This record gives sequence, structure tokens and C-alpha cells, in this order.
Amino acid sequence: MAGNNSNLGAAKRAKNDEFYTQLTDIEKELRHYRKHFRGKTVLCNCDDPFESNFFKFFVLNFKRLGLKKLIATCYEGSAVAEYRNGKAKPYKAVVTTVHDTTGDGGVDMEDVRNLFELGENELVELEGDGDFRSEECLALLDEADIVVTNPPFSLFREYVAVLMEHQKKFIIMGNINAVTYKEFFPLIKDGLVWPGASFNKTMEFILPDDYKKWNYRMADGRKVGKVPTIAWYTNLDIKKRHEELILVKKYAGHEDEYPHYDNYDAIEVSKVANIPLDYDGVMGVPITFLDKYSPDQFEIVGMCENLDLYGLKTRVYTSEECHQRYFELFGKPGTYDLNAAGVVNGKKVYQRILIRNKHPEQPKEVQQ
Repeated sequence: MAGNNSNLGAAKRAKNDEFYTQLTDIEKELRHYRKHFRGKTVLCNCDDPFESNFFKFFVLNFKRLGLKKLIATCYEGSAVAEYRNGKAKPYKAVVTTVHDTTGDGGVDMEDVRNLFELGENELVELEGDGDFRSEECLALLDEADIVVTNPPFSLFREYVAVLMEHQKKFIIMGNINAVTYKEFFPLIKDGLVWPGASFNKTMEFILPDDYKKWNYRMADGRKVGKVPTIAWYTNLDIKKRHEELILVKKYAGHEDEYPHYDNYDAIEVSKVANIPLDYDGVMGVPITFLDKYSPDQFEIVGMCENLDLYGLKTRVYTSEECHQRYFELFGKPGTYDLNAAGVVNGKKVYQRILIRNKHPEQPKEVQQ
């Protein structure tokens, strides 16, 4: 576990990387998991209740989802600090009941605030800085059945590692390029984690007031910016995971459309729509394939990557070969890292996942 100074630094980085997910996007995704929530304790451990739409979704649907308990924690310096006497302290919110306190016949965030004030639910300061790896936050993690949040992307590797170590069920957000991380891809390959219902989407997030990286628009006094290549990841089973991809193209008779890699015993398939229905060997496909991936139909055998973690390379290029190829392509000194990807006719292709069709169409027997 990280020490206090390390935790505080992580908390500050996380705060700078804190994008608030819009409620409509949360509703679109979480409707696919409704059956998993009944009778469960849900933890949102990167979420300020008065800013986070994850907390808002769960607290306003507490009874409909049949939740047992909802817990939320946030980092030091969260927006609620000003609400609580200006103390820049992290805190936890624990909800076990949600009901109408105003007599208007419905439940809204005013009722949620009132239930904290009345002491029917709990809103208290944390002892530490709110880092998800701190002892008190890990204790809350162990209490939870399901974790649902948008963790700071800069801490994605560490965040997933904690979830896996504590054997938690989860629904979280990240970038689609996370699947290429050497710490994360094995979880995808081995069927321990898979894409959620939405994958490779451009989504709008509420940005920190001082965030300047992307263009943004103003909405209700807040910065709202589009962020591309967003994915949901989970280890809860959903219907989409078992929907098989309809394949229409054939390899037989069209072999010239599927070049063989120079450094892998596999063919290059540049578009998911071009995956052949009759090829029984290994194929390299774009990482966007995961949006259509069903473990009932395909096996993930590895990835084109530098270290040959899966023992699939048929050729490893020397440093001299990489320098020579760079000069051939660009006419000046440099290095062309041929080992970092699949290579076709001496040129690297984009990042590829290596797959095999479990049930390829068999060639029809020729009638005599």
C-alpha cells in the first residue's frame, strides 16, 4: 500500500483528472446491469455525492434497484468541501434509506441532503485523503459487492489492480487504449474483464474549472468537453457479451485481401467487418473488435506487442534492421521499431489483437 505522501500525491493527480460523467450516459450503460444490483452494496469510490452523477443515479434509483446500501467517497479538495464549512477534507457518504422528506410525493436530491441532516444517512469526514488505496477506503471496498465509477484515467492501472486484488465485481470507465496496457490486456484475454455495453464512444464530460486540454462549451456555468475513445469495462455478465458477430466475407478465394504478417503466423484483417467466416487460423484485428467480441465465438490468443509476452512472434528484428528500415522509409537516420507491432511487407500496422474463430465455416465438399 502506498504511504501517506504517495496517497496525497495520487489524490491531487486524481482531482486534476476528475471528469464528471453525465447522467444520461450513466443511465444508458447501467440499464444493462439492473439484475445485478438487487440486495447489493454499491461503492462509488471516486465520487463526490454533490457532484457525481453516479451517486445521483444510484441514490435516486435506490428503491427501484433494490439496493441494500450505497457508499461514496471522494478525494481531498472535492467540491463538497465548501459545502461543509469550507473544510477541504474528503468524506464518505453512506446511504441505507431514501424517502420523501418534503412531502411533495417524490424523491430528489433535496431529500437526500435532508436525510444526511436528519442523521438517517451518514456523511462524515474521512481520516485520510480519500485515496482509494488507503486503509479506510479499502475497508469500504471490502464491504461492497459492486464498484461503479469513473476512476481517474491517470490511475487506471492502479485502480484496476486494487479491484482485482480484492476480487470485486465492477463497472468502470476508461479509454479504449487501456486494453493495450500490459497489466490490463491479460485480464481481457483470460476472460476476467470484458467491455461493457458501450465501447469506443465519444462522450461529453463535465470538466474541472481549470481544465484547458480540450475545447469545451459552457452549460449551466460548467465546462463541458467531448472526450473520444471512451469505454466501459466490467466483470458482470450482460446480454451483449453473448451476441455473436455476423460474418459475411470469405477467406477462400480472397487470400490476396488478407496478407500474412512478416513476424507473426497470422493474417492481417484491417477492419472488423472484414473478419472472414471460414478462416481457422490466427487473425490480427483492430482493438475496436472488442466492441463485437463474444467469447462464445472467438478466442483471444494475444496481441502484437514488443515484448512477445504471449510467445507468438515468428521473427524478432535486430536493432540494425530497425535502423535500416527507417532509413529506407524516410531517407534519414532513425529507428523504426518493427518489434512493436505486426509487420506486413516491411511496414508496421496499427495495434492489433490476435484472435481465432472458434467455429469457422467448413469448406463445402465438391460434388462429383
